[in-house]
Amino acid sequence: MSSWTRWHGPAMARFWGFCWLVVGFWRAALACPTSCKCTASRIWCNDPSPGIVAFPRLEPNSAEPENITEIFIANQKRLEIINEDDVEAYVGLKNLTIVDSGLKFVAYKAFLKNSNLQHINFTRNKLTSLSRKHFRHLDLSELILVGNPFTCSCDIMWIKTLQETKSSPETQDLYCLNESSKNIPLANLQIPNCGLPSANLAAPNLTVEEGKSITLSCIVAGDPLPNMYWDVGNLVSKHMNETSHTQGSLRITNISSDDSGKQISCVAENLVGEDQDSVNLTVHFAPTITFLESPTSDHHWCIPFTVKGNPKPALQWFYNGAILNESKYICTKIHVTNHTEYHGCLQLDNPTHMNNGDYTLIAKNEYGKDERQISAHFMGWPGIDDGANPNYPDVLYEDWTATNDLGDAMNKSYEIPTTIVPGKTSQERLSVYAVVVIASVVGFCLLVMLFLLKLARHSKFGMKGFVLFHKIPLDG
Repeated sequence: MSSWTRWHGPAMARFWGFCWLVVGFWRAALACPTSCKCTASRIWCNDPSPGIVAFPRLEPNSAEPENITEIFIANQKRLEIINEDDVEAYVGLKNLTIVDSGLKFVAYKAFLKNSNLQHINFTRNKLTSLSRKHFRHLDLSELILVGNPFTCSCDIMWIKTLQETKSSPETQDLYCLNESSKNIPLANLQIPNCGLPSANLAAPNLTVEEGKSITLSCIVAGDPLPNMYWDVGNLVSKHMNETSHTQGSLRITNISSDDSGKQISCVAENLVGEDQDSVNLTVHFAPTITFLESPTSDHHWCIPFTVKGNPKPALQWFYNGAILNESKYICTKIHVTNHTEYHGCLQLDNPTHMNNGDYTLIAKNEYGKDERQISAHFMGWPGIDDGANPNYPDVLYEDWTATNDLGDAMNKSYEIPTTIVPGKTSQERLSVYAVVVIASVVGFCLLVMLFLLKLARHSKFGMKGFVLFHKIPLDG
C-alpha cells in the first residue's frame, strides 16, 4: 500500500514533471547549433572554438523558436552578417546581444517581424555604418553601439540625433573615423547638407459632414531630399493619394462617421530621421441609437442604451407616449464617453408597478434624430402579479391619488415620486373614470337602501298604539 501511495501521489507528479523538464532541455539541446547552448526561452553562444559563422537557427520542427525571448552571442569573430531571414522566426525575441564579435552588416529588414524587441546591444563589433531603417518600427528602450569603427558620414547622423533627443541622461561614448582615420566624437560630428527633414500639412477645416469629401495637401523639404508618405492609420473611408518627392495630396471621399477623431499624418523621412505634421478629422453626423435593452437591476434599476452622434445629441425620454420629466428619482446617466459614442442608462430609484410601461428614447442633433422603444416591467400590481401580461392591471385598477396628480406631473418640472405615473393614454383615463362612476352609483344605491330600511323600521314601531282590527261582539 505504501508503494502504491509513493508512486501515485504527489511524488509521482513531481517525478513526471522532472521528466518533462528533462525532455524539454533534451529537445532544445538537439536543436542547438554547435558552440551554442539552448533552453526553451534562451540561446547563448559564447564558445569561440569552433564558434559560429552564421546567426544561430534552431533545427526545424525540433523546438518552438517563437518562445525564445533572449539571444546572447559573444566572442564569435567569424559571425559577420545578419540576413533578412535570420531572426524572423524568433517573433517573441525581446533581448538581442552580440558583443566582442565580427558583425559588419545588418540587413535592412532583419528585424521586420521582431516587434517585441526592446534591448539591442552591438558593443565592440566591426560595424562601419548602420541605418535607422533597421529600427524605425521598433519601440526600443535601449540600443548600445559602443566600440564600433563607424565611418563619419551622413548615414550615422541619426545616431547622433538619437543621442541628443532621448530622455535618458546617460549617453554613450561613440566615435567615428574621418577621412584621415582620426577618431572624432560623434557628438561633435558636422556633415554638410545632412539634416532632419520637415513636413508641412496644409489642410482646410477638417470638420466635415458624413458622406462629404475632403482633400489634404502636404509639402516636405530637407537635405538629403526626404521621401514623403501618408500615415492614415485605420481610416475606414475611401482614400487615394498622389505624391512626388516634395509634395503630395490625399483625397478622402464619402467620409464615414467611424473616422471621426482619426489622426492623419504627412511624414517626411531621410537618412537622418523623420518629421511629421498631423491633423485630426472631425465628422458631424446624425444620431443613431445602437443599443437599448430591457431594464436591469443593480444598485438602481437601469435601462441601458448606447447613442452615437456628433455634435453630442440631446436625449429625451417618453413614458407611454408622454414626455418624462426627469428628477432625482428618474434621470439619465452617461457612464462612458468614447469620442462620439455615449454609453449610459435611464436610472430609476426603487420603481414600482406604477412605473411599468413603454419607454421611448429620442436622440436629436442638428443633423437628424433617431428613436427606439423598450417595454419595462419592474414588478406586478398589488394582489395581481401577472408577469405574463404586465399591462393588464393598468386597465383593471388605478390609484386615484396618482391619477389626480397626473396633470401636475405632466406639466410641471418638480420632482416626480416613483409612485406617480408620468403619463396615461385617453383610453386608460376613460377606464378609470368608468370605474369611479360605477363605484359612485353603487355607493349611492347602498345609501338609498339603508335609508329605506331605516324608515321602514321606524314606521313599524309607530303602529303599535293603533287598533288594527275592530272587535266583533260574540253572541252569548
